[in-house]
Parts: sequence; structure tokens; C-alpha cells
Amino acid sequence: MVSFVTNLLYGQHLTDEPTCYKMFDAALLKSIPLTCVGFEFCPEVTAKVSKLGYKIKEVPIHYYPRSVKEGKKIKWFDGVEAIWTLLKYRFVK
Repeated sequence: MVSFVTNLLYGQHLTDEPTCYKMFDAALLKSIPLTCVGFEFCPEVTAKVSKLGYKIKEVPIHYYPRSVKEGKKIKWFDGVEAIWTLLKYRFVK
């Protein structure tokens, strides 16, 4: 759902927006004022880079999700926060 909202709001073609695997030129990333303090890091970076006109390209990775017992901490409301972050940065200057 987060990827769908990202693509809809920002014209991207991402299959997994909240993957946390993102690579940028250091100067670009340093030029973006970030305010995130938690799981909203990915949508904030995606939103701000997209608003600057960059198209994000995906490179296939192998991903083996962790269980809660192994340290997975993300919950359903983190998805709601991610969508709120995407909406906020899309419609606020």
C-alpha cells in the first residue's frame, strides 16, 4: 500500500518503497533537510527526492524478512505514518 501511494503521489514506479535500501549521491542527500526520527525515514527521503524531480531506480536484492523474535519491530501503524509522511511532503511546501 505504501508503494502504491508513493507511485500515485510522486509519479514513481517503485515496487517496494519502504525497503530502506537507497543509494544517493552524498551531496544530494546532504542537501535535503531531514526531520525524521523513526520509520518515516524512507518515505521522507523518497518524497523529498521525488519532489526535486529525481526518478528512483530499483535494483533487485535478496531479502529475508526477520520475525518479531529475531528483531522485527515495524507495526501496522508504521505504514499509516509512512503514508501520512508521503501526503504531508506532497502537499506542504
